[in-house]
Amino acid sequence: MEHEMSDQPATTFPMKSQQNLQRSGTTNDRVRLNTTIEDVPASVYIKNFANNVFRTLSLSICLGCMIFLIFQAVHAYFQYPTQTSVSFIVEWPQAFPAVTVCNYSPLRYDRFIEPFLNYTNTFNLTSTSNATEITKEHGRFIRKFIVYKVNRNESIMDYFYSLDTMMISCMYNHVPCTVADFTWFLSSQYGLCYTFNAKLKPSLKKPVRENCESGSFGSFELRFYVHQHQYVPYLSNGIGMVVSVHDNGQMPNIEAVSRQLAPGQHHRLSYVKKISSFLPKPYTTCTNKTSARLQTLLEEYHDTDYGYSQLPCFFACLQAYTYERCGCGNPLRWATRSIILPGTNQKVNISLCDVDNPCYRRVAKDLMNIKDIRTNYCNDCAQECFVSQYLIKSSSVLAPPSYLMHDIKQFVEESSIPLPSNWSTTWMSEIRSSYVSLMIAYESARTEVYAQQPTISFVDVISNVGGQTGLWIGISFFSIVEIVELIYRMVRTKLSCFCSTVVTACPTQESIA
Repeated sequence: MEHEMSDQPATTFPMKSQQNLQRSGTTNDRVRLNTTIEDVPASVYIKNFANNVFRTLSLSICLGCMIFLIFQAVHAYFQYPTQTSVSFIVEWPQAFPAVTVCNYSPLRYDRFIEPFLNYTNTFNLTSTSNATEITKEHGRFIRKFIVYKVNRNESIMDYFYSLDTMMISCMYNHVPCTVADFTWFLSSQYGLCYTFNAKLKPSLKKPVRENCESGSFGSFELRFYVHQHQYVPYLSNGIGMVVSVHDNGQMPNIEAVSRQLAPGQHHRLSYVKKISSFLPKPYTTCTNKTSARLQTLLEEYHDTDYGYSQLPCFFACLQAYTYERCGCGNPLRWATRSIILPGTNQKVNISLCDVDNPCYRRVAKDLMNIKDIRTNYCNDCAQECFVSQYLIKSSSVLAPPSYLMHDIKQFVEESSIPLPSNWSTTWMSEIRSSYVSLMIAYESARTEVYAQQPTISFVDVISNVGGQTGLWIGISFFSIVEIVELIYRMVRTKLSCFCSTVVTACPTQESIA
């Protein structure tokens, strides 16, 4: 048997065929044995044409679906979608809000009447023979008179109500407060307004009050006398006070956001704090940056350290745009005269347009209704990234009680404002028509927080891409690294074979590896 086996001729293969097998199979064999990819390398070894076509077609469809869904995921991320989360936190102690108050009528009749009638008589503005009191015909020229005085840089401060002539008493957490605890500013609609607990400049070293001061829970009580007999006719359509409860670092928008308080009542305003935060670019266009144009407006609010707010920014933009188009400012906003000239950092005091000038109304209409103008000219007036608001619930009862009547009477008689001519007989009815009482207190230490968050994060995108690749072609990021390695080896082999035709015989795969 051994002899027969030894006589059997041995099966041999040509050396060239063995080398070709080594060259064509070694790289693929090594990857196949070591890779984590299941389907893609296996298709290399299928020799049946039909199977190759099926495998290629299936792979192409899966790749197409994978690429489409990955593109959708990446595209959705770069749309920067957002969602809003709502949460509740307990803040204690909590900063007590700022409170701004104004008399509903801006002008005192006793200080205003004489210079106003002199103005109308000098320019023959009315045809009435009554030159000692304001008539309906006079009423059309009240705002023209204010603009006239402002353009001449003449002071009009004496025409407004000072706080000490209106405020009967002030108590914060049952501790007396005074006029010195308020800051002031001019409103084009309400004249002199006063703010309690505003955020002041650091140099003043007066921190914001907290609601736990003096061992109490945060209550602010005010009593006012509005002197309704001194209201200028045809200027105001009501009697009382206006109040705004706002964030300590926010400029009070008293003309846009305020509550009107009727006389003869004690009003209670209870508040709950609400915070809204928005994502910066690229999710939104919000900003907290105070431009030079807005800063010029904020400087009119004496001793305060207010931050960015969208509505005041738009008011400053409107005044500057009106001046650029009309050569004068909007007279309805006569309290805002300081602007930054367009295209410069130069601060100037501008003159105001005549009330009858149609230019400022046309310009205001264009700015508010034409988006391109508003976007280009007021591009620094975006939504605030952080907004702190106070949600108010109001209630009221009749006031004052009888036991306070004589104290109020004494305050009015000691005031610098002249009494009504028939005060001695009508003082009780006069008090009821001018007395306003107000209490502001916190309702809950719970704060509502509305926070804008990304709907899709970068981690979500990576996870989505990994899930799609695993679902459609069964590979992971590590498998992609192996594919790169496979491509690298194949390219290197082809380059080596190409070089061998020029220099020497093609090197074996073992030498390449």
